[in-house]
Amino acid sequence: MSKYQFLNRDLSWLSFNKRVLEVATNKELPLYERIKFLAIYSSNLDEFYRVRVGTYKRFTELPPEDKKNLRENPDIILKNINTEVDRQQNQFGDIFRNQIIPELKENNIILLQNEKLSDEHHQFVKDFFLENVLPHAQPMLLLKKQVQPFLQNNAIYLAVKLYKRKNKKEDENTHKKPRARYAIIKVPCHHFPRFIELPETNGKHYIMFLDDIIKLRMKILFPGYKIDSSYSFKLSRDADLLIEDEYSGDLIEMIERSLKKRETGTPSRFLYDESIPKGFLKFLKDSFDLTPNDIVKGGKYHNFQDFFAFPNPKHPELEIEAYHPISVDELKGGSKSIFKTIRKKDRILHFPYQSYAYVIRFLNEAALDPKVEEIKATQYRVADNSAVVNALINAARNGKKVTVFVEVKARFDEETNLRSAREMRKAGVKIIYSIPGLKVHAKIALIKRKGDKKDYAFLSTGNFNEKTAKIYADHGFFTADEEIIDDLTQLFDYLENKTPGYTFKKLLIGHFNLKSELIRLIDREIENVKNGSRGHIILKMNGMQEREMIQKLYEASEKGVKIDLILRGICCLKPNQKYSKNIRVIRIVDQFLEHARAFYFYNKGENQLYLSSADWMNRNLHRRIECAFPIQNTSLKKELIHILKIQLADNYSARILDANLNNIPILRKENEPLVRSQMEIMEYLKNKEALHKEKNSVNKKND
Repeated sequence: MSKYQFLNRDLSWLSFNKRVLEVATNKELPLYERIKFLAIYSSNLDEFYRVRVGTYKRFTELPPEDKKNLRENPDIILKNINTEVDRQQNQFGDIFRNQIIPELKENNIILLQNEKLSDEHHQFVKDFFLENVLPHAQPMLLLKKQVQPFLQNNAIYLAVKLYKRKNKKEDENTHKKPRARYAIIKVPCHHFPRFIELPETNGKHYIMFLDDIIKLRMKILFPGYKIDSSYSFKLSRDADLLIEDEYSGDLIEMIERSLKKRETGTPSRFLYDESIPKGFLKFLKDSFDLTPNDIVKGGKYHNFQDFFAFPNPKHPELEIEAYHPISVDELKGGSKSIFKTIRKKDRILHFPYQSYAYVIRFLNEAALDPKVEEIKATQYRVADNSAVVNALINAARNGKKVTVFVEVKARFDEETNLRSAREMRKAGVKIIYSIPGLKVHAKIALIKRKGDKKDYAFLSTGNFNEKTAKIYADHGFFTADEEIIDDLTQLFDYLENKTPGYTFKKLLIGHFNLKSELIRLIDREIENVKNGSRGHIILKMNGMQEREMIQKLYEASEKGVKIDLILRGICCLKPNQKYSKNIRVIRIVDQFLEHARAFYFYNKGENQLYLSSADWMNRNLHRRIECAFPIQNTSLKKELIHILKIQLADNYSARILDANLNNIPILRKENEPLVRSQMEIMEYLKNKEALHKEKNSVNKKND
C-alpha cells in the first residue's frame, strides 16, 4: 500500500464551490456582485449534479463484486457529497436570508416573500397572473401508480396538497376525513422573468418571485378544490452523453441523438423545500419513482442561477464598476500590419485585463491579406454569433483555404459547435470533427503566408471566445517562431490525417509528449536539488487529479524541491503531510475566473516556462489533445513570472487549501500591504503600457 494519500476529486470540487459561496459574504464587494456569486454557486452545483453525481449514481447500481474493483466506494462518496452539499445549502440560505435580503431592504429594494401586499400590489399581481401567467399554467393532478408526469430538467415546480370541496348535503351524510389530493404546477420561467417588478411606492422598489405570484393566485387553477399547502421542487437530470461504440458509425449523428436524450436523462437530484411534511415528500418520492440517493434537501426557492438576472432598479448603483480592457499600443495597428509586429518578436496578451480585439484583428487581417494562403484553427467553445467564426467564414469567402477542427464533444457546447460548424462549412470552410476516443482541447491557430516566407500562430490557455475573454483570466501568445510553426503544422496534419509517428521540437502535445516531458522537468528539479542547487516549481491550473503526476510532486517535495500550486478548483494532492511539506496550495476566487495554466521550473536560474491548455486531470493527460507552449523571450518570461509572483503574494482573494479541504484565509502580518492579485495585475499591466508609450514618445521626439 502506498504511503501517499489523495483527496477525492469531487469533494475537492465542492470545497472550491464553497469558496465561491464565501465570496458572497464579502461586504467590501458591491451588493449585486455578491448576489452574482450566489448565482455562480448555484449554477456550478446544478452542473455538478447533472454530470458528476449522475456518474456516481450509475456506479452505485453496479453489482457488489464490480464495486470492489473501484478505487472508492461510490455509495460512501455519494453520501459524503450529499452531506457536504446539505451543509453548504444551509450556509447559502443563511447568507441569502440574513445578509442579502436585509441589505437589499436597506437600499429600498424589497424582495417580497411573506409580506402582506398593499392594495395596489395586490391588484397588480392579480392582473399579471390573469393576463400573463394563467394561459401558461398547466396544473396536473398526481394519481400515484396511474399517471406519472414527466418532470423537465431543472424546471421549477410547485407541489400542491388540496382537498375536494363538498356541498352541504355531502357534509351532512359523511363524517369521513377528506382524502388529500396532490397536484403539480410548472412555473413558466421560459415565458416570463423569474423576478417580477411591482410598481414603485414612496421611493421603494418591490420585486417578487414568479413562484410566489402563482402561489397567491393558485386557487384559480383548481376550481372545486381547497388549497391546503404548496412547496417548490425541481429535478436535475444526468447530462453526461454516453456515446456507445464511438469508433463506428456517424459520430455527429450519435451526438445529435444523444443531445435529445440529455433532457430526459435519469434523475441525479430531486431538490425539495425542507419544510415539506414527510408524508407529502414520500408521496412525491413514490409518484416519481425516486430513490433515497436522488433526494436532496433545499430551501424555499430553487434555481438561484436566475439571480444573474435579478433586477437592479438603481443600476448602476450597487454593481461593480464596468471594466475597460487596457489597450496595447504595439498591437493597435492602424496602417501597420499585425504580422509585422509579431515578426519582430513574440507578443503576449493577458485577458481580460487586455482586449481580445487583437485576436479578432489577427484573424480578420489574415482573412483580408492577399499573401495569406491558408488558415487552420481549433474550436472547443466559441461564443454565440462568434466574431472568430465570422472571421474564418470571411477568409473562406475571400478564397483562403480554411480548415477548422471542431470538437463536438465539448460538454454543454455541443449544439453551439455543431451550429457554427454548419455555418462555416456552407461558406467553404473545411470542417474536421472529433477524433474517436479523444477530445481536442488545444487552443491554436496557424496562418500560412506566401511571399515573406513567414507563417504566424496564436496559441492560448483559453478558448477562441471573445465573450468569456471578458471574464476569464487567460494568456494568449502570438509567435512566428519557425520551430513552433513546424510543430503546429505537424499537429494539424495529425488532426486531419490521424497518422502516428509525429515528433515535436518545442511544443508539449497531449497524447504525445506532454506528460513525459512534464515528468522529465520535475525530475530535473529533483536532480538539481540533489546536486546542491535550489529547486522550485510553480504550477497554475484549474484542476490537479492525475495520480502519477501528484506522486511525482510528492517525490519532489520529499527531495527538497519547493512547490507552489495555484489551483482554482479540483486538488487531489493532499497538503500538510510529511511527503508534501514543501508544497503550498492556494486557491484564488475573485472578480475574474482564473482559467490560465502555467508551468514554471526554476532550472538553476534559467527559468523554463510553459503556458498550456491542459490541467493535470486524467482526461487532459490521457484522453485529450492538449498544447503546452514555451515562453522563450526574456522580457515576456519576466512578465509572466512577475504575474505568478503577484498571485502567490495574494492575501485578499487567495485561500490556503488544507488537508481537510478547508479554505484558510491568509493572515496579513502587521504593516504588510494588502495584495488583491487581480487588481495588482491590472495595475502592473497599466503601468507597463504607460511606460511603453512614454518611451515611444521620447524616441519619436529624438528621431
